[in-house]
Amino acid sequence: MLALATASTVHAGGLMTNTNYHIAFDRMFARAATTEIDAAYSNPAGLAWGHEGWQLSLNFQKPWQNRDIECSIPGFLGSNFDKKYNGVASAPIVPALFAAYKKQNWAFSAMIGIVGSGGFVTYDEGIPMFEVPIRALLAQAGMMPDQYNYSANMKGKQYIYGAQFNVTRKINDHFSAAIGIRANYYDGYNRGFVNANMTAVPNNIDLIDLQLDCIQRGWGFAPIVSFDYHDTKLTVSARYEFRTKIATENDTRTLSARIKNTDPQTAAQVPYIEGAAALQMFGDKVAAYQDGAETRYDMPSLLAVAVGYNFTPQLRAALEYHFYDDKHAKMANDRQKTLTHGTHEFLAGVEYDINKKFTVSCGGQRTDYGLSDEYQQNTSFACDSWSLGLGGAWNINEKARLNVSYFCSLYSDYNKTQANYQGTPYTGTEIYSRTNHVIGVGIDYKF
Repeated sequence: MLALATASTVHAGGLMTNTNYHIAFDRMFARAATTEIDAAYSNPAGLAWGHEGWQLSLNFQKPWQNRDIECSIPGFLGSNFDKKYNGVASAPIVPALFAAYKKQNWAFSAMIGIVGSGGFVTYDEGIPMFEVPIRALLAQAGMMPDQYNYSANMKGKQYIYGAQFNVTRKINDHFSAAIGIRANYYDGYNRGFVNANMTAVPNNIDLIDLQLDCIQRGWGFAPIVSFDYHDTKLTVSARYEFRTKIATENDTRTLSARIKNTDPQTAAQVPYIEGAAALQMFGDKVAAYQDGAETRYDMPSLLAVAVGYNFTPQLRAALEYHFYDDKHAKMANDRQKTLTHGTHEFLAGVEYDINKKFTVSCGGQRTDYGLSDEYQQNTSFACDSWSLGLGGAWNINEKARLNVSYFCSLYSDYNKTQANYQGTPYTGTEIYSRTNHVIGVGIDYKF
């Protein structure tokens, strides 16, 4: 019924991958050339040039996001059907933990965070892929919208938790390498209902009632390799994350449909169509949620390359590029094949030390997903974006640093026009739009 596979709120990165775990990313973006504690994710090989001894970092982010669908169908139900479905995405305070230990030529590091998606999304009035066919079905039976009440609610959750461990080796005075592995655990659910009933008659007759409660969970692992070149001013890095295969199995608690039989020849004997016969009337909209069915939510392989340069002891800047091979990361119904290309991301950031106590930074990111009309769905859609971030750091003392940040994403609306929209004889247009804001705070500590 509902595959809100991009229920992401803590999001900077690819279709299934997050990259913003540490607050330093939120305030600068281009962090793949860093040698500080956040390198435990973004540049494990770079830790060969970092702090000697232990480092810890604890980070918290609070996101807000809307995911809206605007639907327009001229001529539908005897007039123009125009409706905006507001999707409110939310998440609690989202933490991430980093740890690293370096001694001479070796470094060991770990990171725990929400590595994919990370949040909940709710459509209090449902989504058009259910409302439009249901209203069309009722219209065929002679019931127009003013003759019944329609209500719907759709909810989705998706978290991919990750725990990553790396081993770093300094090869010589300029080169280092690291190997690592990340375990990823997918935890999500899809819940909702659609109901059309007639309240102006005895017994509050249900015309259509559809219910879903489906939980999905699964595991996957990704090897990671990274390399780093470092001298006094210049850092060049490369990191490759292999594809994570995640196959989830449905634990379906509820999947039911009940439809009023309006065929006069059988209505007396079979007043309602229920069970499998009723579910079949919704076709592939509910087929994916049968108990025990498997759905793929692979995280794609990722190539990240970056160049960082220290112009002065106080001024640093970096450029970075990401490629997510989404077309070879399996999704439900092989949906990845409808993308025109994998995701390209371009990042840039600059950081300046005002004095020994305070640092300020800012950055930007461009994300191009390779979207197509076939890829975009009511239950899972994306929009290309520009993201902007800024913030600062306060060196409380020689051991502790406080980071704060804010970033927002500016999305391009996606317009999709379909003939025979949702099985009707009408042409319909959908406009997909998103907003995203994140604030963060974190503390780094050196022992």
